Amino acid sequence: MKTIRRYVAKQVFASTAFVFAGLLFLFGFFDFIQELSDVGRGSYRVPIAALYVLLSLPGRAYEILPVAALIGTLFALSQMVVNSEYTVMRVSGISMRDMALSLTRIGIGFSICTFALGELVAPATEEAAKRLRLKATSSNVVAKAFRSGLWIKDATNFVNVSHIMPETVIHDVHIYAFDDEYKLQAISHATRGEYQQDNLWLLHDVVQTQFQGTRTNVAEHAELPWRSVLNPSILDVLMVVPEQMALWELYAYLKHLRENNQETIRYEIALWQKIIYPFAVLVMMVLALPFASFHAREGGVGARIVTGIMLGLGFHLANRLFGHLGLLNAWPPLLSALLPTLGFLATAIWLMRKVERR
Repeated sequence: MKTIRRYVAKQVFASTAFVFAGLLFLFGFFDFIQELSDVGRGSYRVPIAALYVLLSLPGRAYEILPVAALIGTLFALSQMVVNSEYTVMRVSGISMRDMALSLTRIGIGFSICTFALGELVAPATEEAAKRLRLKATSSNVVAKAFRSGLWIKDATNFVNVSHIMPETVIHDVHIYAFDDEYKLQAISHATRGEYQQDNLWLLHDVVQTQFQGTRTNVAEHAELPWRSVLNPSILDVLMVVPEQMALWELYAYLKHLRENNQETIRYEIALWQKIIYPFAVLVMMVLALPFASFHAREGGVGARIVTGIMLGLGFHLANRLFGHLGLLNAWPPLLSALLPTLGFLATAIWLMRKVERR
């Protein structure tokens, strides 16, 4: 059994590596073509666009690794069926359950790689890529929470930031200060804010209006220190979609939202999806087992590749669909994240039993 497992692992790893490299090159090429439309903005040139795409590749790798494992496993197993190797294995006493367990053991390595890419590599390179692009194009990120900009609750204060710049700079900042009974005490407006350290910002060109009973007092300051819960790590979170964040970043931001009594369900779903996603590799590889048997008899290499691509796309679409449905219907975040994987696992088990009966 160990010899067979090593042989199967060798074939699956080789096929998956080939498919993974091809998909990564393909997606990288498409991303580069898309970036060419922005070449010429500011100092954004072809070499910088190429570097941006290169820095974005770990994020792409994280997304396509389960699909590559599915297609690679499907191809490797189908070739074994075509060459009658799988038949010999079955005659030797290896059941489909044994083969599924072997694939699960092989897939643990892919799961670890997926987790490492999603937590250790992709978030850092994605952030670096966005900073590089923003700086080169001389553009800023307009907060899209509302048309007026990004709104943040900070204790009893409400902060509005119109533009977020890389390198910890914010522009057009409004701070609405309330007392414990949420009566407006002061409004401050700064044209620019620069982060110093320990949650301390230095605001520039500040106009501060204080409300004292029936009177108002307006003061102008060239510079004014401002201590806030807002910090570069939170701003970085707001510049990146939840699905591209690391687990610890998601957890920290969830904690911030809960402390300020804000909606958290989108980030909770993203958190659970990040936890479950590496295990999806195992499900995809097991799912390839019954499909390999079917399609080896009904079609050639093209049919197997199309089947793998369709299954991979189906899983991604189901993942996003249930994420949106959970958000709209207020489903438990764990259930929203787990349902697609459970559905594909149930399909794999049902198909394996069907093949066994044949």
